[in-house]
Amino acid sequence: MYRLQVYDKNHLGMHWQIHKDASHFFDQYQEAGEKMPVSIAIGGDPLYTWCATAPLPYGVNELLLYGFVKKSPARLVKSLTTPLYIPEDADFVIEGFVDPSEMRIEGPFGDHTGYYTLEEPYPVMEVSAITHKNDPVFLATVVGKPPLEDKYMGWPTERVFLPLLKTNAPDLIDYHMPENGVFHNLIFAKMKTLYKGHAKQFMHVFWGAGQMSFVKHAVFVDEKAPDLNDYEAFTAYVLDRFSVKKMFISEGIVDALDHSSPEELVGGKLGIDATSADEVNPPALLGNEELSVKIKEILDEAAGVHQFMLQTANPITVVSLNKKRPMKECFRLLKPLFQHLRIVVFVDEKNNDIENAYMLTWRVVNNMDAQRDIFIDGDTVGIDGTNKTGIDGFDRRWPDDVECTQSVVDSLKERKLWDLDEKFEKKYQL
Repeated sequence: MYRLQVYDKNHLGMHWQIHKDASHFFDQYQEAGEKMPVSIAIGGDPLYTWCATAPLPYGVNELLLYGFVKKSPARLVKSLTTPLYIPEDADFVIEGFVDPSEMRIEGPFGDHTGYYTLEEPYPVMEVSAITHKNDPVFLATVVGKPPLEDKYMGWPTERVFLPLLKTNAPDLIDYHMPENGVFHNLIFAKMKTLYKGHAKQFMHVFWGAGQMSFVKHAVFVDEKAPDLNDYEAFTAYVLDRFSVKKMFISEGIVDALDHSSPEELVGGKLGIDATSADEVNPPALLGNEELSVKIKEILDEAAGVHQFMLQTANPITVVSLNKKRPMKECFRLLKPLFQHLRIVVFVDEKNNDIENAYMLTWRVVNNMDAQRDIFIDGDTVGIDGTNKTGIDGFDRRWPDDVECTQSVVDSLKERKLWDLDEKFEKKYQL
């Protein structure tokens, strides 16, 4: 499941993220000062691909899971030039050795987050052999903004590993990772609450459990909540129970692909405990047009305003703007309007449709770091979902969106391989 950058005929870049197994194995070879044998199997039984993504404990071979699911073991054969064994039905096998003393720049790469992973040094593999079937099929996928086909590997993982997660969180009923949260940015969980602080206990369990520890934002509800896949009803249920004191902001590890944290690999976490209801005073609502006028009178950089979930106790107001100062300052300036506002989300005017809840969710959970980008004043909460720059004191390089190349899209349409409805293209910002 690791991507490979082709440098030349005999060398590949190995994208072994620091938290993953391959990186741990590499560290051991580096400490021993020995070259690391690698065999890359592509294709074969599609189940190999899903098993390779499975969040198994460190050191547990994914092919054991394959045999458990298939009820028969994987049939393996020895590589030609390395001592490693690979599935006999693989379509392609690339073999070689990684010298622990050599690193080379890998990237950029348009990743499943919908952003480009920036250039970084990674190990290099020198290829020693390439073999394939007589009629091989090259298994590949395209990654970028959601929705994409990798979700069909993420959702079975939810189902299969729910019982394993319940061993550490026995009162967990269900959990769900929405596709536009790109799995590690947003998770919903339903639980049976037995005592005060139970949801916070589960937050710590989640943030300490293998790949689940990469999750940035977690929302917990009780057993009376709607189905976690019913996003409209679920959101209304949470917003009717939300209050400032229901938020828990912490810090922990984040995925190596995360671009929003102030430093690599460590960032803010947000947990929301919506397992109980408090008395919530809804704001004095204004219409979109009237509210927009009032906001623009205060913030001349504001370009658009749209409100969501007005039927709830905590409506969400999205403000798009052409940023010229920190969002914390903009939030503070809006204080005279706080009687009309509960949750205010700031996004850049460029590349965002403020009426598109699906893509706004994708954008905001990608772009925010809970420790830095959540502002609280009384009952009103501000969230900074903008791209971060020097204006924000952000000194890391911010990546670009992954976009479909227009010439490729035009070519696909000419060959009648792209027959998507224009409404579909607009909804998913293709």
